[in-house]
Amino acid sequence: MSRLKPEKLHVRHASGVGVGEPLVPRCYTLTHSDTTGDLYLTVARHHDRKQVSGLYTRLMRDEVLAEWGVEHDQPSLHIHCHVSGGLVLGTAGLRDAIFRRELPLVLEAIRLGDNGLFEARPELNRAPILVHFHSPKACYNRTEQWGTPGEYEVTGGAGQHEGE
Repeated sequence: MSRLKPEKLHVRHASGVGVGEPLVPRCYTLTHSDTTGDLYLTVARHHDRKQVSGLYTRLMRDEVLAEWGVEHDQPSLHIHCHVSGGLVLGTAGLRDAIFRRELPLVLEAIRLGDNGLFEARPELNRAPILVHFHSPKACYNRTEQWGTPGEYEVTGGAGQHEGE
């Protein structure tokens, strides 16, 4: 069952990123509004530093950054979550629990927000998703496999798209 409400997803495809190309570099920057519950996804050749540069975002560090990688001709989707370290509010354990609880929603947002990529290149639905939890604390600093993008496909509805 999907957790994502497609009408709450706002997607921006930056110039230089087409429906199916490029795969690398192809980056995702996902932020959200605590007050409205809206999700903001940028698909671009680089992470959208402007989207994560506000003071609130820098303190909360609850954005999710992702990108496609290819190793030995095999694509994989890499998700990055900042669990602890630096200027961050909240304990590592609490932040780890929140990221884990919200990751299915995050993965649904990326899958739906870049649906054109998956329609143009359906083999990417079977690519592994590797989630990198970043922390100076060894018990939270790890990489885990979280299935494939096809497992997070949302049926019905499409996010609100805008071009650059």
